[in-house]
Amino acid sequence: TTIAGTWLGVIVVGFFLQYSLTDLLAVGSGFGYYSLSGILITQYKGAELGTIALLANIFREIFTLIFAPQMVRFFGKLAPIAAGGATTMDTTFPIIVQTSGKEFSIIAIYCGFILDFSVPFLVTLWCAL
Repeated sequence: TTIAGTWLGVIVVGFFLQYSLTDLLAVGSGFGYYSLSGILITQYKGAELGTIALLANIFREIFTLIFAPQMVRFFGKLAPIAAGGATTMDTTFPIIVQTSGKEFSIIAIYCGFILDFSVPFLVTLWCAL
């Protein structure tokens, strides 16, 4: 669901930007894993898009850290997990457990793990198209 939601959001935002849809999907497929996705996109598509990927993924992490309590209140306990993406098993994990509850810790770790390992494949796929 996190992957589909991220890609849907990227498609919507893509109507307002001058980049190709595949480039934007590559950036979105970083899922918060800024250190790897930025490097991969820079290698495949250049420094400009790599920098955009780095910043987009850092903002995703910061947004989750700052707004997790509001996400839980307005959208439910799974919202910070979806918003955090790959960071839910490391940097955003403590705030997710604090705001969503300990019972969501396994879901956060599982989601982060799956997204973390999908980043190199999905970013490379979208960059290659």
